[in-house]
Order: sequence, then structure tokens, then C-alpha cells
Amino acid sequence: MPVVLDPDAAAVYKAFLDAGRAPYETLTAAEARADYSQARFATNPEPPELARVEALAIPAPHGTIPARLYVPMKLRQRDGLSPALAFFHGGGWVIGDLDTHDVAARKLAVEGELIVISVDYRLAPEHKFPAAVDDSIAATHWVAANAGALGIDAARLSVGGDSAGGNLAAVVAIAARDGNGLSLAGQVLIYPAVDFAMTHPSHSEPETSLLLTHSVIRWFRDHYLSGAADAHDWRASPARAGTLNGLPPAYVLTAGADPLRDEGHDYAERLRQAGVPVAYRHFPGQFHGFFTMGKLLQQADVAAAEIGAWLRELD
Repeated sequence: MPVVLDPDAAAVYKAFLDAGRAPYETLTAAEARADYSQARFATNPEPPELARVEALAIPAPHGTIPARLYVPMKLRQRDGLSPALAFFHGGGWVIGDLDTHDVAARKLAVEGELIVISVDYRLAPEHKFPAAVDDSIAATHWVAANAGALGIDAARLSVGGDSAGGNLAAVVAIAARDGNGLSLAGQVLIYPAVDFAMTHPSHSEPETSLLLTHSVIRWFRDHYLSGAADAHDWRASPARAGTLNGLPPAYVLTAGADPLRDEGHDYAERLRQAGVPVAYRHFPGQFHGFFTMGKLLQQADVAAAEIGAWLRELD
């Protein structure tokens, strides 16, 4: 599929090339994390001011899961309680943290007029699959169980994330449907990774191998999974779930210059065919990762505003 980058996206991509940054697959996980964390200062916009930001420590079998609660100035309330979004950051299950996605979480809180809880799940390769899945499910359970104390209406709790975080949000939604005690209002899947088969056309087209290249996806995969069999587990590849019936409404976003483009599109179609209400949005001139680059890419603000409007419409 021909891809023509928006002018600002093309300029950003050229700047990344001119900077001569080392490809992640040539780095250690620790080096890649440091590089990704530093890059946010060039790409993230100024953080919106909120009413309150609070650090959380969520109990888990292995200890605690760090998290961060965001309360915007304008907050929708019903009987003193507000809707919420449990958010899982992207980064291939290897890089990223609460700080790399701080502005994204803030913007979703502001645009959605809801509480956001950003979850700092364990990363690979130190913690292989399914550690990130276990943490994401445990954290969402904890938010629901402690909703009242957090000012949250448990009946209006959604999940969301970008890239690997979109994968985790999709998995949490399936696990909730399958009777683990959660009832979710919605799922926000921002260019999600949903199928480790990686056989969709966009995984081999040169036009999609830009910032998220085909080789770095394999690097992420090899750090996250313990072996080929893991790729067939629906907790790693939610597209492998037997059925998508009964899942909560979904907002699915894809980008044109993204190896994950086609699997995201197909997942949205499968959700729709399963009777799930789906809002599908494609940004043809953007590349993977644009959502967190609002300092440089105007379409990031457009996406945040649209997701916020969709979250408000869930009520």
C-alpha cells in the first residue's frame, strides 16, 4: 500500500535520520530505555496542568506495581464518582515507563474528562511474557476493587494503551470478558500489536519500516517472548483469541507508515464482525509512535481529542 507521509511527519522522520541515532536492535535493553526516555524531551509537548497527580503502589504477588493517578481540572462525575481509564504505555514490552507517557496520560485525562491510572508493568527481558500481562490484569483488578477510594465509578472503567500497551489493553479486555471479575466500559487501542505471526502485508512493506522498523519489532519480540510457542498464546497475540464476541466497545487507531497497520485494521474488523461497537480511525500520513509526539506532530492532538470525545460518549 503506497504511503505518503504528512509534511510534518516527513520532517520529523528526516530529523531522526539526520540525528544518526543507533537502531534499538544494536543496543542493550538498558541502553534502548535510556535513549527512548531522552527522546521524549524533543517530541513530547508541554504537560497539561491537572488538578492532581498522585503516585500509586499497587499490590501484586511479586511486590508492587508502580502506577500514577491523573485527575484533570474538568472531571465528569456522577454521584461523586468519575469514569476512569487504566492506561498501559507502549515500548515493545521492553522500553517505556510512566515518565515517557506522562504527557499522553495527562492529555487523555484532560480530553476524556476522566481519571487516568497509568500502569508501570514489568518489562522484558528481565521479566518475560506473561509478566506484563499479569501486571496489567492485576492493576486493573485493583483499580476496580478500590474504585470508591480513588473517586472512580467501577462501572465506567475502561482500558487503553499504545502499541504494546494497546496489546495489553486488548488482552485485559478479553480476560475480563472471560470471567475474571472485571466488567469494562471500553477499550482504546492505539496502533496495537495484536498478532505475533507478523504475516500481514504491512510487516514486509518498505514504506512502513520507518521509526518502528521490521527488525526492531523482531528485537522486541525476542526480548518479550520465551519461544515460538508463546506467539500462539492469545495473551501475547489477542488476535488469536477464539472469539471476540462480548468485548466492550473499542476505539482502534492505526497509522499508514506502521508495520502494525494491517493487523490493527483487521482486529477492528473482527471486533465489528463479532458485534462489538467499533470506532476505527486511520491516520494515513503518520508513522508508528506519532501519538506521543504532539510537540512536533499536530495529528497527535487531533487523535487525543478524538479519543477523549469517544471516551466521553461511553457515558
